[in-house]
Amino acid sequence: MTPAGNRGLPVFRRIAPLFAVLLVLAGCATRPSEDSTAPPESDGVFPVTVAAPGAPAVTLDRQPQRIVSLSPSATETLFALGAGPQVVAVDSASNFPEQAPRTQLSGLSPDPETIAAYRPDLVVVYADTTGLADALAKTGTKTLVMPDAKTLDDAYAQFEVLGKATGHQAEGESLARQTRDEIDKIVADTPKRSLTYYWELDQTFYSVTAATFAGQVLTRFGLTNIADGTDPSASGGYPQLSAERILQSNPDLIFLADSKCCGQNAQTVAARPGWNTLTAVQRGQVIALDDDIASRWSPRIVELVRTVADAIARTGA
Repeated sequence: MTPAGNRGLPVFRRIAPLFAVLLVLAGCATRPSEDSTAPPESDGVFPVTVAAPGAPAVTLDRQPQRIVSLSPSATETLFALGAGPQVVAVDSASNFPEQAPRTQLSGLSPDPETIAAYRPDLVVVYADTTGLADALAKTGTKTLVMPDAKTLDDAYAQFEVLGKATGHQAEGESLARQTRDEIDKIVADTPKRSLTYYWELDQTFYSVTAATFAGQVLTRFGLTNIADGTDPSASGGYPQLSAERILQSNPDLIFLADSKCCGQNAQTVAARPGWNTLTAVQRGQVIALDDDIASRWSPRIVELVRTVADAIARTGA
């Protein structure tokens, strides 16, 4: 969602040199170890061939018992599926759930040798731009790419793919169905109002357009994004706005996806020059989000949708 971050980094943050964004990924180091947990029962049929939308297909001969996840979104989904006992290591940005075996592994610059030390039979990544899959294949390890979800349907499809790949097919299908139903109900139950919004990725005013995952989620509520109208080819849907543009647009709602990373909140926003005149500020409609939830396409997207719904409902109070 905002595709991933220290929390599963947003796209623009994964290419920091381009946007001069400094990323600090902290984690608790662990050493490779034997997994003494009894293998979970499988509800899948192996061998099985799986592929996430926009990613290459992978054939798994048997249910994986030693999974390494280098994607925070995938980590959350694996545990939600009940595949947690099969996960032996996750990357340093995978900070949820608490019991995930967090390490110093990097999802941004994965090192095949370090990963192989965990003896995985399956590695889950959000992208493979460095030949990781080929390198791991030499050790007999399969690599499953779960790219940034572009739509809610992509996210649901990934739940099903991870379920099928790990021997939890029924759970994957159930998780996708349940998440879809919850989101559809929240949207249907939310009053329809003509409102504009500004979504902040950091205090230098990087934002999202409606073409991004986060933008499409908010479009479900009929909200108008003040970042739309920028060059759609620029920044991959993550344009940097100016303070002047934001002030002139005078959004009804401001969503801060930089509260944890950058300490932004309603008070810091109100203290910016001229921002105390904004409708969102004056009406108390500056919403500090959990950065992780706002940037991942995991089952916790329901929490984000509920937060947005609550904010819209309050505009009529």
